[in-house]
Amino acid sequence: MTLKNYLFVMSTLTLICWGIFLFVAKSIDPTATNWLGFLLFYAALFVSISGLAALVGFVVRLVAKRRELAFNLVKASFRQSFLFSLFIILALILKSQHLFNWLNLALLIIIFVILEFFLMKTKPV
Repeated sequence: MTLKNYLFVMSTLTLICWGIFLFVAKSIDPTATNWLGFLLFYAALFVSISGLAALVGFVVRLVAKRRELAFNLVKASFRQSFLFSLFIILALILKSQHLFNWLNLALLIIIFVILEFFLMKTKPV
């Protein structure tokens, strides 16, 4: 897949995911839904944020690191967008359960920084 095709497909799917998220957010009443409604909400938000962050992260990396291969830039931006989206979703879940405080946020940040360093240093087989 060429870089142009990747950007087109990723942009299109990200727009579709944001549309799905908006539909889910308008359709589900948080006071009357069960776990499935929350699962759909958080899953749609996760995928939407992941796509948007991957695209933005790739463009920023492309401008900043012109000499590096596009494949490496795509890998790094997608990995970090996945972790960023997971961080946002976990923070929102903590907030919804009234567990969001500075200590939990600090622990979450430390866990994700360690995970990012681990993923950055490991080489795929």
